[in-house]
Amino acid sequence: MTMEKTRILIADDHSLVRMGLSSLIGYQQDMEVVGEAEDGEMAVERTLALKPDVVIMDIVMPKLDGASATERILAASPATKIFLLTSFGNSADLLKAVVAGARGAFLKDSPNDQLLDAVRRVAKGETVIQKVIQQQMDEAPYLLSLSPRQIEILHSASCGFSTEDIARQFGITPDGVKKHFASICAKLGASTRTEAIAIALRRQLLKV
Repeated sequence: MTMEKTRILIADDHSLVRMGLSSLIGYQQDMEVVGEAEDGEMAVERTLALKPDVVIMDIVMPKLDGASATERILAASPATKIFLLTSFGNSADLLKAVVAGARGAFLKDSPNDQLLDAVRRVAKGETVIQKVIQQQMDEAPYLLSLSPRQIEILHSASCGFSTEDIARQFGITPDGVKKHFASICAKLGASTRTEAIAIALRRQLLKV
């Protein structure tokens, strides 16, 4: 029986980085690289054309930065998982991309095994933010505060409503609800909506 592989697109303006990641992923039995992009605009175009499961996205790229590319991709394809890979842990653009709904964020000098494990977890729908990046997020709460709509959605979830129930309640699609939860989890440093609810309750963001 053939193993279904996670389809990955690599977006980075440095050819050596793309080659290195492509080679690393090529050795994995459960992953395959389906495309590459050398700038942000190309990342959006190729993601929408190739429909990869995960986009490994650099933050600093020509034509369109990684944060803006992330926003455009998730607006058109909410199910796509964005995994940020950057040289900087304190970039405002990095935080902007996480707020936009990126599921993962790691530094480029991370050990290969940790990076691959994080990509696999993101492909499964988890939110995986490296500790050093999470610390920067925690130090910038003004960038990461939940919007009123996100608080309302999280409150509905805390009351036991399903994704479909919440979608009907707010007049959006289930994928739209999932995008909201991806952003909520990223902002709160949570891996699941249950964990996000617990964190929000501890921080008194929700009324009980």
